[in-house]
Amino acid sequence: MFTIQEIIETIKMVQEENLDIRTITMGISLLECAHENNKIACTKIYDKITRLASRLVPVGEELEREFGIPIVNKRISVTPVSLIAGASSLEDYLPYALTMERAAEEVGVNFIGGFSALVHKGYTEGDRRLINSIPQALAETERVCASVNVATTKTGINMDAVFHMGRVIKETAELTADRDGLGCAKLVVFANVPEDNPFMAGAFHGVGEPECVINTGVSGPGVVKKAVERVGDGDFGLLAETIKKTAFKITRMGELVGREAARRLNVPFGIVDISLAPTPAVGDSVAEILEAMGLERCGSHGTTAALALLNDAVKKGGAMASSYVGGLSGAFIPVSEDEGMIRAASEGALSLEKLEAMTSVCSVGLDMIAVPGDTPVETIAAIIADEAAIGVVNQKTTAVRIIPAFGKTVGDYVEFGGLLGRAPVMAVNKFSAEDFIKRGGRIPAPVNSLGN
Repeated sequence: MFTIQEIIETIKMVQEENLDIRTITMGISLLECAHENNKIACTKIYDKITRLASRLVPVGEELEREFGIPIVNKRISVTPVSLIAGASSLEDYLPYALTMERAAEEVGVNFIGGFSALVHKGYTEGDRRLINSIPQALAETERVCASVNVATTKTGINMDAVFHMGRVIKETAELTADRDGLGCAKLVVFANVPEDNPFMAGAFHGVGEPECVINTGVSGPGVVKKAVERVGDGDFGLLAETIKKTAFKITRMGELVGREAARRLNVPFGIVDISLAPTPAVGDSVAEILEAMGLERCGSHGTTAALALLNDAVKKGGAMASSYVGGLSGAFIPVSEDEGMIRAASEGALSLEKLEAMTSVCSVGLDMIAVPGDTPVETIAAIIADEAAIGVVNQKTTAVRIIPAFGKTVGDYVEFGGLLGRAPVMAVNKFSAEDFIKRGGRIPAPVNSLGN
């Protein structure tokens, strides 16, 4: 039960501190849609998505009105398309992406994720064809999001896939250069990807998931920042406890909305992802939380320690509030989507190397980072490999969403608008990793993979 005090606090969070439900995401299994005839498969995919998700947006809008809590995005995730399209002999999987786009447009969702492949230990022909189709698919669609998992703690890092994704990212950026490389904002390369992530661009519906499910992703950097400011100069124990209690309240709200959405849609409730997801709006920044702890600017020495405290406290508060916490859960640090990160990068306080260090203690990885358009493919692949290594060795999810900005160099900006925001083009190390990346094969799993 919720007390009157909790309800009043939540109303204040919504009205004054940018609290929202970032997404309700319907996961849909497409396994039954596989068919050797791709036209039949695409028809089955379209029919299933539009049937199950026909009421997703109206229900989300109903909940917004009744609860008074903004639900920023309504989204769909589907079974990795490489598993479905692999049943056909089609070489180019663009028709599957176009089908996903049509279905998403029909039901009115913001994004649809699952143009994805899992290649951490090797490729099937379906995986290879899907990955090769990603650049054109993202260039010709607005709502379709893609992801590829290239590493796990149990299997190591598929370096052939890492190099492949470096080329795919560069090609995607080139095909969408007229939009500042927007296609790359819809593409994530993962290590240790979770199956139940409601956040784009990395969402897909895992094979261990039910036929259909509702997952929610909460937000709330503004709420946490206000709570940190109220602590004043209190010690780290008090700071952690305050963040934990705040995350508890945010998670309770997220689960309430998620369960009610699932009930009205007559599908199971899955998880609530408690990640602090920033926006470009003033006061809705993870970087500003870290600065409220006492850092002059995000990226200064001490930033990694502050982020570790924040991430851990958020997880502890969420785990207290719900038995169904999942997805990524913790704190996102997307440069283009966080006004404080943008400012820190623009002022030189935040470098690519510092961001990489921060990813060792946060929820995801190098997210929404713009780099010069002439950055070599091998350098992009090496950045992916570094992030994957952090995830594999530390048994956590890491990811890369990087945007080569064609025609732009360090100090220029890319502009996406909306939740995707804007980002300064950041410098990359000028020395080459080409010979390392071109070795190929698989970096073996670390010894902690033998935990069974």
